[in-house]
Amino acid sequence: MLKTLLSGVIVVTSWQAQAELTKLDEVIAIVNEEVILASDVKALTRSVEKRATKAGQTLPSPEVLAQQALDKLIIDSLQLQMAKKMGMRISNSQLEDTLNNIAKGDNQTVEQLRQSVVADGGNFNDYKEEIRTQILTNEVQRMQMRRRITISDQDVDNLIAIIDEQGQKNRQYRIKHIMLRIPNEADNATMDALQTKIADIQTQLNAGEPFSNLALALSAGPKALDGGDWGWMNINAMPTLFADAVTNAKIGDIIGPIRSGAGLHIIKVSGMRGVETVLTKEVNARHILIKPSVILSDDKAQSLLNEYLTRIKSGDADFAELAKAYSDDTGSAVKGGELGWADPNIYVPAFKLALQDLQKGEISPIFRSSHGWHIVQLIDRRTQDTTDKANRQKAWQLLYNRRAVEESQAWLNELKQEAYIRILNNES
Repeated sequence: MLKTLLSGVIVVTSWQAQAELTKLDEVIAIVNEEVILASDVKALTRSVEKRATKAGQTLPSPEVLAQQALDKLIIDSLQLQMAKKMGMRISNSQLEDTLNNIAKGDNQTVEQLRQSVVADGGNFNDYKEEIRTQILTNEVQRMQMRRRITISDQDVDNLIAIIDEQGQKNRQYRIKHIMLRIPNEADNATMDALQTKIADIQTQLNAGEPFSNLALALSAGPKALDGGDWGWMNINAMPTLFADAVTNAKIGDIIGPIRSGAGLHIIKVSGMRGVETVLTKEVNARHILIKPSVILSDDKAQSLLNEYLTRIKSGDADFAELAKAYSDDTGSAVKGGELGWADPNIYVPAFKLALQDLQKGEISPIFRSSHGWHIVQLIDRRTQDTTDKANRQKAWQLLYNRRAVEESQAWLNELKQEAYIRILNNES
């Protein structure tokens, strides 16, 4: 009798525990063929609460917060379903790179980041999967926005013009000036002589003769005794001749000869401030790529490239000729493996690292990248003023960001409208 009673208690207790577990993980929403559980909503709200508490932020009511969490989970589910259909996935190496960047942003190592997550009551594996989801949903959104947003060159030009016009108010130039005076009623012979003289001055400047020396010796301008240096001036404070000349000029530009009623002029922009100048270190390199395949094993690809490297170093073969004949990078192979001038940051990490310490003309040992086996030769290095390119990219990004805010919301609304979404928590 007692055994039966105890068995009944165990059954009842077990049933109650199961009921509570079922209630904890009850389905809150159906999103197409996926489900969102109550535990998912609870986990997200707890995570938001912890972050808000740590940042000293005020949270909405629990009901509003739970609804916001559910909305986010629905949107994430729809985007992840789209990513799955498109065959998109985030590899472990991509995830590790992102975690490294997050840690670096907080001046931490990944291990210190893990300890911080655990100290806040979190689970690091859950945290990593949350980051993986975030990367994937961001990538889906980025791809969709690229399809939906069109930005023309004219759009970029118009924005750059507006930015430049605003920037001109704060921009200052340091101007140097040489002037040859034109006498009143100068005849043709006099003008020819002046034209010859100003051309000779320009030739000397281009050859590296100091501007101040020539200005002091030859200029008839008002600042000749100062080496032609007018100092720092805002474009609105300088003579019209200078203002017209320096529009779109860069530091170091020598402009002229320019003729005015007073004479022939050469102007140099010796300095500029109140404007951002972007200098990029570029490399020009050539390489030979051998890709392993079904019929060419990884070891064989490596061996072939070792053979090519030996032939090049011994002088039996020319790098460019071997690249044309054997490189699997067909785009550069036709040019003898030459890749052209580029910022090394555009290359995959292994390729960038191989170039890093090479001297001009030096060839790297063979190395493996995500594309296959390479050898690379550094042709040359240079530092380029890429301000115009950077400004265009910045203007494009500003336009993209403006439109993406509206377009992403429109896309998410469409995504929800086209999906089957059923909220169950309010149903009897």
